[in-house]
Amino acid sequence: MPSDLLWLLPLFLIAAMLYASVGHGGASAYLAILVLSGFARQEIAPTVLILNILVTTTGFVNYFRAGHFSTRLLLPFIATSIPGAYLGGMVSLPAQVFSGILGGVLFIAGLRFVFFTKPIPPPPAAGLRRIYGIGLPVGLILGFLAGLVGIGGGIFLSPLLLVMGWADAKRTAAVSAAFIILNSLSGLLAHTLRGGINFELALPLGLAVLIGGPIGSWWGAFKVPPKILQQILGIVLLTASLKMIHDLL
Repeated sequence: MPSDLLWLLPLFLIAAMLYASVGHGGASAYLAILVLSGFARQEIAPTVLILNILVTTTGFVNYFRAGHFSTRLLLPFIATSIPGAYLGGMVSLPAQVFSGILGGVLFIAGLRFVFFTKPIPPPPAAGLRRIYGIGLPVGLILGFLAGLVGIGGGIFLSPLLLVMGWADAKRTAAVSAAFIILNSLSGLLAHTLRGGINFELALPLGLAVLIGGPIGSWWGAFKVPPKILQQILGIVLLTASLKMIHDLL
């Protein structure tokens, strides 16, 4: 392992713990760390997606074991987001415009969850017609954006599920984890076809997130009250938004 990667390992471990606690993989944090460290965005996209898959897989297992997963809620979003993520991953466009718009949206959502801390209660089940009517087109958009930027898309889906009142914080984390895994696999396929994987970078960072991810997801799934989990999600959203806004500078 190159010595210049050693100082990155604790940063990736901590990021994996924090993001996994809310069912996310940490792609936005990994992108920020690596870009600020001098790596080219296109070069690191496959590595970031691999790390995303590793963390969210362990997270999904913990949230599934805790009984928070809903296949019914996932299906309409994932049906269109998987092809959307593949298409987004095949597009070579500057992501600055998307980063600016989405950064602003995520910043507002993050403020909502950090400072308005009343827990969102478990809602009554939404009707299938409403879930599919919104989930199918929104899933396509979120998947395309995820593939374009090089992340799994859970950072977009989580606030939507909470604001719509379709899931509490823990169910949101479980559904988002599955959403991220499938979109990341689709995006990774597209990015891999366009270029290779830097295993010299992916292997040591993968080990770091495999230590941090399971710790964070176990803590979030079994130990953290919904109110605290919503605040952690807010911090994650604010971090992602600032990273996206930074892309514009």
